[in-house]
Amino acid sequence: MDPKRELTSIDLAALTAELGRYEGAKVDKAYLYDDDLIRLKLRDFDRGRVELLLQVGDLKRAHVAAPEHVPDAPGRPPNFAIMLRNRLSGADFAGVEQFEFDRILTFSFERGDEDTDIVVELFGQGNVAVLDENGEVVQSLDTVRLKSRTVAPGSQYEFPASRVNPLTASYERFAANMDDSDTDVVRTLATQLNFGGLWAEELCTRAGVEKTLDIDDATEEQYRALYDAFQRVKAPIRTGELDPRVYVEEVTPDDANGDGEGGDGESESYERVVDVTPIPMEERDGVDSEGFDSFNAAVDEYFYRLQRDEERAERGGSAGGGGGGGRQRPDFEEQIEKQKRIIQQQEGAIEGFEEQAAAEREKAESLYANYELVDEVLSTVRTAREEGVPWDDIEEKLDAGAEQGIPAAEAVVGVDGAEGTVTVDVEGNRIELVVSTGVEKNADRLYTEAKRIQEKKEGALAAIEDTREELEAVKKRREAWEQEDAGDDADQEEDEFEDVDWLSRESIPIRQNEQWYERFRWFHTSDGFLVIGGRNADQNEEIVKKYLGKHDLFFHTQAHGGPVTVVKATGPSEAARDVDIPEQSREEAAQFAVSYSSVWKDGRFADDAYMVEASQVSKTPESGEYLEKGGFAVRGDREYYRDVACEVAVGIRCEPDTRVVGGPPAAVEPDAETSVTVRPGRYAQNDMAKMLYREFRGRFADQSFVRKVASADRLQEFLPPGGSEMVDE
Repeated sequence: MDPKRELTSIDLAALTAELGRYEGAKVDKAYLYDDDLIRLKLRDFDRGRVELLLQVGDLKRAHVAAPEHVPDAPGRPPNFAIMLRNRLSGADFAGVEQFEFDRILTFSFERGDEDTDIVVELFGQGNVAVLDENGEVVQSLDTVRLKSRTVAPGSQYEFPASRVNPLTASYERFAANMDDSDTDVVRTLATQLNFGGLWAEELCTRAGVEKTLDIDDATEEQYRALYDAFQRVKAPIRTGELDPRVYVEEVTPDDANGDGEGGDGESESYERVVDVTPIPMEERDGVDSEGFDSFNAAVDEYFYRLQRDEERAERGGSAGGGGGGGRQRPDFEEQIEKQKRIIQQQEGAIEGFEEQAAAEREKAESLYANYELVDEVLSTVRTAREEGVPWDDIEEKLDAGAEQGIPAAEAVVGVDGAEGTVTVDVEGNRIELVVSTGVEKNADRLYTEAKRIQEKKEGALAAIEDTREELEAVKKRREAWEQEDAGDDADQEEDEFEDVDWLSRESIPIRQNEQWYERFRWFHTSDGFLVIGGRNADQNEEIVKKYLGKHDLFFHTQAHGGPVTVVKATGPSEAARDVDIPEQSREEAAQFAVSYSSVWKDGRFADDAYMVEASQVSKTPESGEYLEKGGFAVRGDREYYRDVACEVAVGIRCEPDTRVVGGPPAAVEPDAETSVTVRPGRYAQNDMAKMLYREFRGRFADQSFVRKVASADRLQEFLPPGGSEMVDE
């Protein structure tokens, strides 16, 4: 049986509803592989990282993929990928539609400055067209110029000519299209009714109609049986009550190669995938199948395994575990070390940018701090030049003045007539000054240079995040490979989760799922509400601008220097609605705001916090006001929480996932398998993180689990800035 290589119209009808669940996810980046595979990396409020794959080459598919199934990022992006990034970066995924019953999907994206549609044609040669808000083609993978339609940059996009849509067709329309045919029943269903070969055969089987029956000999009763059979197929697709299946068959490597020899009888056989369907098919009775919770997950697994099966066949090796046959383990360690080296280089560059920017700002500030001295140097040199004094003579006069102890002359350490500059030493800073401009413009030049370097730092920070994501992706691929080789039974592991004494267990399975909010400070309240807070001014700015919904609650401390703290009422992928956030959650959010503020760093044990509604927070200053980066304006009445304790708990959660959690003790302690409460104290943040790490290693029998999940670096992320100490219990 030849494996399926293209999704059918029925497959796409079933996928459309599932893909629509990702509405609201934001596009981070776009990639293009081999001119036929597009990868869109998105961020979803609830699901975290979302990888959308659209392929229109030899394989034709559209689905969300698990991160471990995503190919490594390609090298230099081609123009098509750059265009996608320019149009889609930061855009919201607004939905997907199937064009009638054709193998065409339209993915819509919305952004403040422009909307974009991506039309994916999964038939024939395949194509992808990117459209602007007017339906005009911005760019397409292939240019199509036919009598019936044109797909080319600058043209209005044209869908193929409409055909019958059996999803909406009445029985009369169905019968009329059958009557128009001059072939047999199965070919009529496949072509006239747009079902394709496999599903045409399936309908015949379900209806009990002979596939090769000539259409002229078919009766109305048989028409009715075929129509009713499709209604039974359509019903679960319409309701979403699917029973997805991936069909597999057992083959030997020789069978997979198609050499027809049958092998030597000693090769290891293995299972390969042959089909994926949204519901079980009677045509596949007798073929082994695997069930999935969603059709998207089934499609993702199918195409991932299909490509893996084909790679095995090309190698002529076995698919068996344990490193048998031609199965070669990728050098994950080398890939990981490579990404680590890149991160180390990027971190060094960032540190260098910080130092350079700080040095430029310090020079500018020293000019203002010594304004009269610097102004005297510039005025003296400028006047001499206006009088026609040569640069060499000016330098000699300055040297003479320095010997006489004149402060302005003593500050000069160099003169460059070719560049028209003079270099001074002020407060230990050597600063090159342009003589033709004043102190202010020289200082502004330095501030501008500091800003330019700061922007380079921001770019480097974005790059390092991409590298860290790639590092995690490699680690996940390694883990998936090792789990496959070990033959882990995930279902058996799940059965063991109930009533497990995780502290004494010798081996704890690691189950991690990256979430969008993990780069911020965060915790979930006792009532299950997500709370996020900024780690710095940039994140404070981002939270207010991007993540503060109209029904969210905003918290901050009375003291200056604290995280913007937001209790999320709903996620960005959910419709905004007014939610009653319990008082317990509000109190925990207030404690979170106080504990991670400058109050802790100052060594104080309590302070006040206030709460306002989202509508009271603004990034727009009133006339005469100034808001620095990360700042905000709060207008109207505030609700205060007095003498809120500075105290956080840091713990390790073992189910349903494994991770470090931290925040108010009332929220963290019930959520964690074990935790430690800390308050302001004498141990530096990194020292306290190491102490917590040693404490947790002593509590768990599986110390390797603690090392992998709760390293000192990871624990430190949940500790407030400043000194800490453990609370005796």
